[in-house]
Amino acid sequence: MAAEQQHTISAQLAALPSLPMVELWALWDQHFPRRPSHRNRNYVESRLAYRIQELAYGALPTNIRKMLVEAGAKHSKIKSATGRSAQTLLMPGTTLIREWDEREYRVTVTPDGLYALDGQVFKSLSAAARHITGTRWNGPKFFGVRDGKGNGQ
Repeated sequence: MAAEQQHTISAQLAALPSLPMVELWALWDQHFPRRPSHRNRNYVESRLAYRIQELAYGALPTNIRKMLVEAGAKHSKIKSATGRSAQTLLMPGTTLIREWDEREYRVTVTPDGLYALDGQVFKSLSAAARHITGTRWNGPKFFGVRDGKGNGQ
């Protein structure tokens, strides 16, 4: 990477803490499809900093991300009420393809961890599966990211 571009990335990151919230939100809107439920300045700055670096240098390799998610889950004092495992935490940009009723469906993981399908955004894979089938499904099973490979409800 050219030193000039690296300096630009560093300058962008260094400027984040001094930007007014209005400018942070404008920057957020350039990088993410929707605003977070967290309106905390530190949260917004950290997500923007990560995204700027991700676009410049590339995303973490899948194996490193999985290792970090597992370490965080293992050592966290906050236990997930939903029981989501590292296996169902998918990288933004991941596209899951499922054929149902002779039609192919593509669900893409958004940068903020939601699931986009045909212009609609869902909070969970189960909600996307329910939209496709009209019945309740375990979303990770339906899309084959958990044991079951979409073969059962």
